[in-house]
Amino acid sequence: MDMIDHINDMEDRLERVKLGGGDKRIDAQHNRGKLTARERINLLIDEDTFVELNPFIEYRGSDFHSSEAPGEGVVTGYGKINGRLVFLFAQDFTVFGGALGEMHALKIAKVMDLAAENGAPIIGLNDSGGARIQEGVLSLDGYGHIFYRNSIYSGVIPQISVILGPCAGGAVYSPAITDFVFMVEKTSQMFITGPKVIESVTGAKINSEDLGGAKVHSSLSGNAHFTGSSEEEVLSEVRRLIEFLPSNFEERARHKEPINKRPVLERVQELMDVVPVDGTKVYDVRKVIKLIIDDEEFMEVQPSFAKNIVVGFGRIEGETVGIVANNPKMMAGGLDINSSDKCSRFIRFCDCFNIPLITFEDVSGFIPGVQQEHGGIIRHGAKILYAYSEATVPKITVILRKAFGGAYVALNSKAIGADLVFAWPNSEIAVMGPEGAATIIFAKEIKESSDPELIRKRKIEEYRQKFANPYVAAANGMVDDVIDPRDTRKSLAQGLEMLRNKKKQLPKKKHGNIPL
Repeated sequence: MDMIDHINDMEDRLERVKLGGGDKRIDAQHNRGKLTARERINLLIDEDTFVELNPFIEYRGSDFHSSEAPGEGVVTGYGKINGRLVFLFAQDFTVFGGALGEMHALKIAKVMDLAAENGAPIIGLNDSGGARIQEGVLSLDGYGHIFYRNSIYSGVIPQISVILGPCAGGAVYSPAITDFVFMVEKTSQMFITGPKVIESVTGAKINSEDLGGAKVHSSLSGNAHFTGSSEEEVLSEVRRLIEFLPSNFEERARHKEPINKRPVLERVQELMDVVPVDGTKVYDVRKVIKLIIDDEEFMEVQPSFAKNIVVGFGRIEGETVGIVANNPKMMAGGLDINSSDKCSRFIRFCDCFNIPLITFEDVSGFIPGVQQEHGGIIRHGAKILYAYSEATVPKITVILRKAFGGAYVALNSKAIGADLVFAWPNSEIAVMGPEGAATIIFAKEIKESSDPELIRKRKIEEYRQKFANPYVAAANGMVDDVIDPRDTRKSLAQGLEMLRNKKKQLPKKKHGNIPL
């Protein structure tokens, strides 16, 4: 054989690898409404930038032929998203249903190591029937190597999981450790035990979608952060998310100059009408966020889960910020178990990757109730306190309206490390709302008066004027400034510019012990 023959042989082998499980299985994948691993990569990565790694890795055993598993059922490599380096793996469902074996796991582990060593995000496109049964404990060991890397690289590089088919059993723990999970509606599922096992053990009948579909995980369990109606939509959103993030913990997110199609002065003027002065009236805090950030572009994280708190990414003067905001439209914006978890994990992600935090506060307190108490609201609420206290990135709070009780302290107050706290002039900052406080403090006077309701209203207003306004907090240094709502964006931009080079070191230790 001459060199041309060797090259032709190499190309033939590579074509067999690229064909995966063959035309029939590719057709079956398409008939399920799913793309192949390589089609997904082409949608995700900038054109002509993908470089494949280890295409010729094969199964090492002898109990079934390696030619049945070209590429070991997973495509790995690197490429660019909007010009930025990323690493990825894409499980190939046409090869043994994407089942993970020893060498399949080795390919994933190798590309994860490269991502960490080169300081670039790792993206996993998951579509797998689970562990490869033929390989027994070797497949379980393979999962362990992946879980280990998910854990030790957490906070080193962004890790993104995209669920594009089944993800069952132990396989779900890798996405659970990663920073963000994307799912496709009606074709993605995640669960520890499938419907048949659940029925055999408990007698309960349920299908895969109702057990672990995108809707379930985005609204009930909170395991999914983003969903889309198609693979194309989901992969486009992955590209969008990458634009908000730095490549690793030592970098900052890329600057993106605002377009300002709609004049900033026109937008901030609307703030006067969005937030009702009356604390009993509801509004959607996302309107406030969009009026303040660049180009009204807000990428909300977990929009269908714990809707009483809103978290997500935006930009101010071109710089990425992480936003946490109470939403009075849901549960009066109060904090409960799920919103505490959602908020805390988002705060910690932003702190890992040098993303400044902005908190828009309008909170009446922690949600009362037996279910919340027995469910551990004390422990879950403490996570917010811990996450804000531990975070060393720039932290700015804007009190829009209400800031009551322990929730006021928890939501980035000066006491737990806020760099700047601004309050709108209508805001109320107190141990509890004026209605409840006045009723307790002046209970005897109200009861003994000839017109209890009139006296109660007077005492409420008296309490509000004396104790619940922002100037009391400002006089004691707990609020840095009381600002015109229309100046909110300007104040935030000035504060972020001032804090750009902030450096803060926590006490030396191995790590803290967050109340998980």
